[in-house]
Amino acid sequence: MEEIKLVLENGTTFTGQSIGSEIHEKGVLGEVVFNTSMTGYQEIFSDPSYCDQVVVMTYPLIGNYGINHDDYENLNPALKGIVVKEACDVASNWRNEKSLQQFLKQHKIPGIAGVDTRKLTKIIRESGAMKGVFVKADTNQEQITELLSGKLPTDQIEKVSCKTASHFPGKSKQRVVMLDFGYKKNILTSLLNRGCDVIVVPYNTKASDIEKYNPSGIMLSNGPGDPKDVPEVLPEILQLQEKYPLFAICMGHQLFALANGANTEKMKFGHRGANHPVKDFSKDRVYITSQNHGYAVSDDSIEKSMLTVTQVNLNDKTIEGLKHKSLNAFSVQYHPEANPGPSDTDYLFDEFIQNMKNEVRNARK
Repeated sequence: MEEIKLVLENGTTFTGQSIGSEIHEKGVLGEVVFNTSMTGYQEIFSDPSYCDQVVVMTYPLIGNYGINHDDYENLNPALKGIVVKEACDVASNWRNEKSLQQFLKQHKIPGIAGVDTRKLTKIIRESGAMKGVFVKADTNQEQITELLSGKLPTDQIEKVSCKTASHFPGKSKQRVVMLDFGYKKNILTSLLNRGCDVIVVPYNTKASDIEKYNPSGIMLSNGPGDPKDVPEVLPEILQLQEKYPLFAICMGHQLFALANGANTEKMKFGHRGANHPVKDFSKDRVYITSQNHGYAVSDDSIEKSMLTVTQVNLNDKTIEGLKHKSLNAFSVQYHPEANPGPSDTDYLFDEFIQNMKNEVRNARK
C-alpha cells in the first residue's frame, strides 16, 4: 500500500497507508472530525451531513462486515476522507457485496489506515475540529502549508440537496413535503413506513411553490455545514410553519431556531456518534440518541425567541429539542431515524403524524 500523510492545521502529522482513492498532487482538504459509533460505518460514510469533512472513526476496526446496497444513506457520499486505526481486508457478513477499500475507490474517497486514532481524537477534543489535508508522503512542507491555507467551502447544502422534486407515494392521506438540506434515506423510509405520501424538494424551494403540493405537514431535513450559510430559507420556514405542522431534524432544527429568533454557534468539536444521552423534559425520560452536528442552538438566545426548550444533552447541556410557543412546530437536534444508532426516539415521527391528523380535525370544526 502507498504511504500517505494526514497533516492538521496545527502542524501535527500522521503517516499511514492509503486505503482509498489515490491522492492527487493538490492534496485533499477537509474539516477533521471524529465519530464514536462502534457500528454503522457505511451509514456514516454515506451521510450527506459529512460533506467536505474528514471522518476519524474512534472504533479501531472498520470494514469487517463490508459494504452492501441497502445500508447507503445516500448513493453519492460527500465526505472528503476517512481515518481508521485498522481497515479490515476480509469482510464477513452474509449481506456483504464489496470491501471498504472498493467502496472508497468507487466513490473517489481517500482514506488512511494505521493511524493512532486515539491520539488524533484527543487532539480534536482539546483543540477543536480543524482543517486537515491528505497528501502524498513525499510532499514538502511548503506545499502542505499552502494547501492548509485554503478556505473550507460554505456551499455544502447546495452540493448535496436534490435539484428537482421527487414524489414517493404513500398509503395515507398525510402528505409530507420535505425540504432537502441533505436528507438521510432513513428519514424518508421512516415516513413511508408510516404510510405518508412524501414529496422531497430542493432546499431553496419557495413556500408558495410548496403550498401547491397541498401538504399536510412540513419536514426540514438534516444537512451539512453552517445553518447561517443559507439565510434565504428562513423566510420560507416562517411562512410554512404558520400554515402546516412542522418537524425539523438536525440542520432543520438549527434553521427552525434561526427563523424564530434564536441563534446558533459553532461547537468546539461537535457531537458525532450513536451514544449521546438526551433528557426529554415532557416525558421525564433519558434517551440514547444518534447525532452528527458541529453547530448548536445558543442557549442564551432562546428567551427572546418564539421557542421553548424541550430537551437537552446530558453531557454538555446543549439544546436538543425545541417547540414553538404557539404553533404546531417542533424540532430535535439529533437523528430519531438513527442509522446508525438506537431507535429510541422514532416515536417522534408518530407524534408528527398525529399533529397532522389533529390539524385536519381542527380544520373541520
